Amino acid sequence: MQLTVTDLVLEVHDTHHPLGPSLYYEQQRAAAKKRSAEFWNERVPKYLGYFERVLRDGGGAWLTGRRLSYVDLSLFQIVAGLRYAFPNHMTAFERGIPGLVGLHDRVASRPNIRAYLASERRIPFNEDGIFRHYKELDA
Repeated sequence: MQLTVTDLVLEVHDTHHPLGPSLYYEQQRAAAKKRSAEFWNERVPKYLGYFERVLRDGGGAWLTGRRLSYVDLSLFQIVAGLRYAFPNHMTAFERGIPGLVGLHDRVASRPNIRAYLASERRIPFNEDGIFRHYKELDA
C-alpha cells in the first residue's frame, strides 16, 4: 500500500509538472491544466477509491488493522495536501471518501500528531513542495 501511495504522490507532482521537472510551471501551464483535469477525472477516483475500499473492507480504524501504520500517516498527508492544492476539487470529492476523511481526522487527533501540527516544526504547504496550489488547476 505504501508503494501505491508513492505512485499517487508522483501523479500529484505531475499535475503541475507534466512535461518534466526541468521546466518551470509557467512553461507547462497548458499541459498542467489538461493533466490536472485527467488527474481528477480518472486518477484520484482510482487511488482514493482503492484506499477507501481497503479501509471499509478491513473494518477497522486503520488501513492495516487495529494499529496505526506508515500508510495511515501517508494518507493523512495526501488528504491534507490535496485539500491545500485542490480545495475546490477536494470539497466535492470528499463526500465519496468518508472513510479516508475519518482516517485523516483520527491521525490528526492523536496527541503527538496534534502537538506537531500546532508546532513551528510543521512546514506549511507552499509552492515549492509536491502539493502546490495553482488556482487555474483547481477550476
